[in-house]
Amino acid sequence: MLKLIKRKIRKKREAVDARNQADTLVHSTEKNLKEHGSKVSEADKKAIETAAADLRNALKGTDVEAIKKKTQDLVQASMKLGEAIYKSQQSAKPDEKAKDQKQEGKKDDNVVDADFEEVKDENKEKSA
Repeated sequence: MLKLIKRKIRKKREAVDARNQADTLVHSTEKNLKEHGSKVSEADKKAIETAAADLRNALKGTDVEAIKKKTQDLVQASMKLGEAIYKSQQSAKPDEKAKDQKQEGKKDDNVVDADFEEVKDENKEKSA
């Protein structure tokens, strides 16, 4: 009896986890598509939108296996978008590196390197 309850709990947790993962994926994919949709072809964009809509529809039901399958379909479809985002970030980095190097070249001329020595006041130690 205990094994049966544990099995049901495990299946319920698996269903909840699959639904949460799918919901998060739909949300993040749609957000990325809005921000970076211009970086992919119209065909890729349409495939991503279709896969997201299919997954949203699967989330309305209770079939965990369908949700998992549609999640994988959306992951596959959105890979082109991920690649486009990655490439655009890589092409932007050389400009950032040039800025960092320019900033490193400018040193503050007012920097003073000094040694110090701690001086103990015997009067303060006696009064404390």
